Amino acid sequence: MAKNTICLWYDKDAETAARFYAEVFPDSAVTAVHHAPSDYPSGKKGDVLTVEFKVAGIPCLGLNGGPAFKHNEAFSFQIATEDQAETDRYWNAIVGNGGQESACGWCKDKWGVSWQITPRVLSEALAVGGDEAKRAFDVMMTMTKIDVAAIEKARRG
Repeated sequence: MAKNTICLWYDKDAETAARFYAEVFPDSAVTAVHHAPSDYPSGKKGDVLTVEFKVAGIPCLGLNGGPAFKHNEAFSFQIATEDQAETDRYWNAIVGNGGQESACGWCKDKWGVSWQITPRVLSEALAVGGDEAKRAFDVMMTMTKIDVAAIEKARRG
């Protein structure tokens, strides 16, 4: 296990979520599944307790901890995309499989985990600063899924 690992609390679907992420994102995989050695408050002996996985190279641990805690936007994965096709692919995978659209490139998967699907052109525009950043930011604020062509147009003025 990595020295620093993101732990995500799921009600009972940590393995299903981890396998979904491994199918959708490159450099992602389920690396281990651990079963409970005895009964626990939200499960029984033998149930999947934790799942070790990677999402786009980031080590994670999914914990089937029961319904006590829910995901929220205070934590999100930010996935940098190269173009509209990649943006669409990830967005559609998350939203199209029981997820939910939000604003400004944010969406939630069906387990409530938040994702920012962020084209690099947007991040680059914001890093430039000044009028170019303001134009890109202003147009981004009107979007759900990011439209790469609209960001590029805003950057040019």
